[in-house]
Amino acid sequence: MQEFLKLKQKELNTPKNLELLSMINSLNYECDAVFDDTITINFKDVCATQAQNIQNIATLLKPWRKGPFRLGELFIDTEWQSFIKFNLLKPHLNLTDKIVADVGCNNGYYMFKMLDFNPKKIVGFDPSIHTMLQFKFINQFVRSNIAYEPLGVEHLEKYGQKFDTIFCLGVIYHRSDPIKMLKELKNSLNTSGEVFLDTMYIDIEGEFALTPKNRYSKIPNIYFVPTIKALQNWCERAKFKDFEILATKPTDLNEQRKTEWIDGESLENFLDPNDDTKTIEGYPAPKRVYVKLKI
Repeated sequence: MQEFLKLKQKELNTPKNLELLSMINSLNYECDAVFDDTITINFKDVCATQAQNIQNIATLLKPWRKGPFRLGELFIDTEWQSFIKFNLLKPHLNLTDKIVADVGCNNGYYMFKMLDFNPKKIVGFDPSIHTMLQFKFINQFVRSNIAYEPLGVEHLEKYGQKFDTIFCLGVIYHRSDPIKMLKELKNSLNTSGEVFLDTMYIDIEGEFALTPKNRYSKIPNIYFVPTIKALQNWCERAKFKDFEILATKPTDLNEQRKTEWIDGESLENFLDPNDDTKTIEGYPAPKRVYVKLKI
């Protein structure tokens, strides 16, 4: 893990990233944060030049995937309407005084939303330096005590901290050994701990998983897309005792779409233009299942 952190530090220490970090650290404005569907920063007194500086930094931090955010008059219309996912999970959350991990936390949108639930501690894990800089940018205004570690799920057991609640949203299909990942999550829980997990799934009966030949929805690192029963079998093999389905939902163009704040394509480009029930490769179009696991 230490060697991995050294590599991440080297990545952070490039001239471009160091300049961005310096620009972020120079931001010091009186403001307050509201954690609604759009995470909003209300500034007390920001002039036009300062507002333009904030916009310039936000633009340098593109692409923005998770959100949205509003910083004064600036609206960062992210690719994903992430509140849709969070609001599905919200009725099931009890995070008061809990030690919480968000594995694959991206820019921290979900962690900022968790602050309203008064957890004892929040730690985010994501090896992306780009999204870590986005987090630092937003947190420069929020001023939370959230910890952001540029680490992956494979480092969780060695982190030296057990968690009461672990969020692992949109990660498992990127892992070539999903059962190993589930075991890593389980082994990182405190007694009576819980995991909130979501994955793309195949909406048919059976105990099997789709294994895309090359890409799924143009994404190269998708290894397995399970049926719900196959997902349950994986969780049981990882020794989780409780498997509760919280929700299922197709991914649609309201939740994921191209905006001016991302580079490249989005969902509309990933689906068959003549049949939106299929991906561009001919596989079933993305649907997601949300589950809660307990040990």
